[in-house]
Amino acid sequence: MTRHNDLKPANDDDVFEVGSRLRTGRLDEILGFHLRMANVAIYQDYSAAMGDLGLTQKQFAVLELIAANPKVSQIDIANQLSMDRATMMALVNRLEGRNLLERKPSSVDRRRQELLLTANGVEVLKQARNIQEQHELRFTERFTPEELEIFIESLKRIYSDILPVPTQSD
Repeated sequence: MTRHNDLKPANDDDVFEVGSRLRTGRLDEILGFHLRMANVAIYQDYSAAMGDLGLTQKQFAVLELIAANPKVSQIDIANQLSMDRATMMALVNRLEGRNLLERKPSSVDRRRQELLLTANGVEVLKQARNIQEQHELRFTERFTPEELEIFIESLKRIYSDILPVPTQSD
């Protein structure tokens, strides 16, 4: 049970001064809060940077995954990005509608749809990579190379157990 004293501000000042920064209280000790705030900063900067291309972070990720894995399936990408199939279908439909990718039936399994970048998709991805590189630098330059490596490896530990386990195919 929470007692009133547990909710008392750290400086014992019960009055919030209008216009001042909010005290974060116990949020300052919560990893998820800091991850969320970092994500907001990165998302806002990314959205502004990619405004002219009109690519979301998820759309960029899908284009990158297709470029790195030609003929990959929607399901494989959805699994990699921890997205549900309906969301993935809508995202692919949007990219296909912009002529950035195409779907083709697999020559191995007709139930499987393979994804390939179109010539337009390759061009847009090149432009997006240049923009994304500058966006990334605005955040990564705040760290030394060693700090950045440790930071990224630490973040990977948080989500490593949600990534799909690769399957062996015959």
